[in-house]
Amino acid sequence: MTIVYHKEMIQGSDEWYAARCGLLTASEMHLIFRIPKEETRVKKNGEPYKQREYSPAEGAAESAHLYELLAQRVTGYVEPSYVGDAMLRGMEDEVEAVELYAKEYAPIERVGFVTNDKWGFTLGYSPDALVGDEGLLECKSRKQRLQMQTIVEYVNRATIAPEFMVQVQTGLLVSEREWCDLISYCGGLPMATVRVLPNPEIQQAIVAAATAFENRIKEAAEQYSTLLKSHARLIPTERRIEQEMYS
Repeated sequence: MTIVYHKEMIQGSDEWYAARCGLLTASEMHLIFRIPKEETRVKKNGEPYKQREYSPAEGAAESAHLYELLAQRVTGYVEPSYVGDAMLRGMEDEVEAVELYAKEYAPIERVGFVTNDKWGFTLGYSPDALVGDEGLLECKSRKQRLQMQTIVEYVNRATIAPEFMVQVQTGLLVSEREWCDLISYCGGLPMATVRVLPNPEIQQAIVAAATAFENRIKEAAEQYSTLLKSHARLIPTERRIEQEMYS
């Protein structure tokens, strides 16, 4: 088992993309694993209780991610993605949120990437910051209507929105840290911070989903290798980088 902290690595750099190439990471875990909304069930004695069923996601998104990671592992190349206004705003909000957290709560330490290979395959995580020896920091930039909803519906219950739980629990799983402070930030409204602890049930289901996903990638890789050796109509090509295409 090896946990590796890439503390000198800068997120968004070529080195960072190279380190993530072909890896299943916390920010993309929602593509292969889902946490459904709570459902009210009834016990045999008639008492109601809340239940979530954690399970691997199926469908187009999961399949697309499988072949994306397989292609990255074969080529060693990560295709560029579009950076829109929302992402740019989120990057700026993250800087302000982390600075405010450090001022109000505790000093932070930046880190580029964290990996853990204890399961026979490697999972990756890019935390927004480390807090001491035990904590993580994860920041979310929110539109004001979503920030208002977060404050009213989640902060009061000391919990976080389900769509963030998979990423946070995967981050805790990979780093093996004791807690993660999730920041919800929207300039003009109060910054909300909720502490999330490891959830063994969710983490066990994440590992099961990741294991099954890795097995499917391995099967697809074997099929690709076999076809590459035996199929006469698969002709090798060379990649042209963007500068060459438009020169």
